[in-house]
Amino acid sequence: MPPTAGPTLQDTKAQQNAQLRQVAKDLEASFLAEMLKGAGFGKARESMGGGAGEEHFGSFMVDAHAKSLVQRGGIGLAETIFEALKEKQNEHLKTE
Repeated sequence: MPPTAGPTLQDTKAQQNAQLRQVAKDLEASFLAEMLKGAGFGKARESMGGGAGEEHFGSFMVDAHAKSLVQRGGIGLAETIFEALKEKQNEHLKTE
């Protein structure tokens, strides 16, 4: 039985791209979460609100909503970040 070959260059590149894309999505989600917080999303209401629990868990709701937005396409920021990271990585590989 012949020895199995290790990961190919294409496999490695695809894995790196997947990691870069995930980092880009995480950054977009963080950005969107901050924008939502700035817009008042997740803040406790003045009257008839959810009490202390709403205040404490509001940030979790904002983060979840931001991640959901990114999974549905977001605002395109993740793709821009991904392309910039990929270009930077390619420049780095060329200088080695």
